Amino acid sequence: MSSATINAGTSTKVGHVLEISGLRAGVSGKEILRGIDLTVRSGEVHAVMGPNGSGKSTLAHVLMGRPGYEVLGGSATLDGVDLLGLEPWQRAQAGLFLALQYPTEVPGVSLHALLESAARAAGRDVVAVDAEIRAEVERLALEPRLVDRPLNVDLSGGEKKKNETLQLGVLRPAIALLDELDSGLDIDALRACARRVEAATEEVGLGVLAITHYSRLLHELRADRVHVLAKGQFVRSGGPELALELEEHGYGGMLGAELAGEAETGQPVSIRPPIDDPFGGPGSPAGPADPFADPLA
Repeated sequence: MSSATINAGTSTKVGHVLEISGLRAGVSGKEILRGIDLTVRSGEVHAVMGPNGSGKSTLAHVLMGRPGYEVLGGSATLDGVDLLGLEPWQRAQAGLFLALQYPTEVPGVSLHALLESAARAAGRDVVAVDAEIRAEVERLALEPRLVDRPLNVDLSGGEKKKNETLQLGVLRPAIALLDELDSGLDIDALRACARRVEAATEEVGLGVLAITHYSRLLHELRADRVHVLAKGQFVRSGGPELALELEEHGYGGMLGAELAGEAETGQPVSIRPPIDDPFGGPGSPAGPADPFADPLA
């Protein structure tokens, strides 16, 4: 389930600005983000790429307010509203949306029921939302029966990501954080999801911060700017050609072994410390996998 709720104020194309300045954050006494500066405006697509352990998913989690992270400095605002002082649901109501890399399974709650409840909470017409859900199902070529099944339970990776994208289409946030949208997708599902997100940038002025390891997402979702994150800092920024340079040379070739986080063997190594995860991370005996967790970032 995406960390978002319906924001009635973003139903028409308006200008929004996500402003991140000097953001520093960490966990368990270890600083991960070491001064992030970034501005994302309505209609823009910014891609964040970087080697394993660079802090890409941490950036998304801190912006959305995942428990367990400590903000050490800097600010993050959406249309002038201080996001860092809000609870996650309040950030969602302010217009921030997070598409999870590993969407949560919610037994007993359907996607349709989730979106209807969000509509009622925001004072929106539930009948109109029903029509929007049907329209998004068609746009994404999603099996209609899946919207009435328990959310993400026993679905393929592609179906789960289509569920996330459907939520984005109906909820109409101001800014979408896409954490590895391309993870686990075949080419057809990737194309469907990426094109729907791109259409939202044009139709309602959605601003996008897309986190990815690979440039294949950007073949479908055209980026206005590409930022390379290494050891918690942006070390390169440029246009779409920067992703092609990464594809050709790799992180080691572009950044060098130290910034790319490569061991002497040339294999990537993680610089992200283990998290004392109350949800239970991948492979943790504490319970099911944390939907926020990214074992590679």
